[in-house]
Amino acid sequence: MRKILIAIDDSEGSLKAVDFVGQQFAGVKDLKITLLHVIPNLPAPLWDDGHILTQEERDTRNQVIDKWLANQRLKLEPMFTKAAEMLTKRGIDKNQLDTRTVADTLDVAGSILHEVKDGDYQMLAIGRHGYSKTERLIIGSVATAVINRGEGMAICVIE
Repeated sequence: MRKILIAIDDSEGSLKAVDFVGQQFAGVKDLKITLLHVIPNLPAPLWDDGHILTQEERDTRNQVIDKWLANQRLKLEPMFTKAAEMLTKRGIDKNQLDTRTVADTLDVAGSILHEVKDGDYQMLAIGRHGYSKTERLIIGSVATAVINRGEGMAICVIE
């Protein structure tokens, strides 16, 4: 069975990658498509600020972190649903679809590449956000990092 991983987020580029896979692989029966979303590490205000916390402070911080993670996960369902609908409209059977989430990582590109290797996928599809060349040099992008570090992998970047 062929396996394709589509790295998704809530961007337009991500949806273009989903649509591309749907167009290219509609009707292929021997195929499993996994939609992957990586939840990055906690935002800086939620990091440990270096002082030893009391039990009450630790409990309060954990509640805030749990709420942040729950909010992140709430965003996933509509994103996965929209991507799955796009694929089924293109002719991919819903039984061929799976979703996966990786959380709490400092390296989104590394997490995607790790999933490709561990999941034994034949291809990774990823959208590019549309940064200018200058912005990509300064900010970087997940797609660029994946390309630079994805040696030996079939990577399809949709712009």
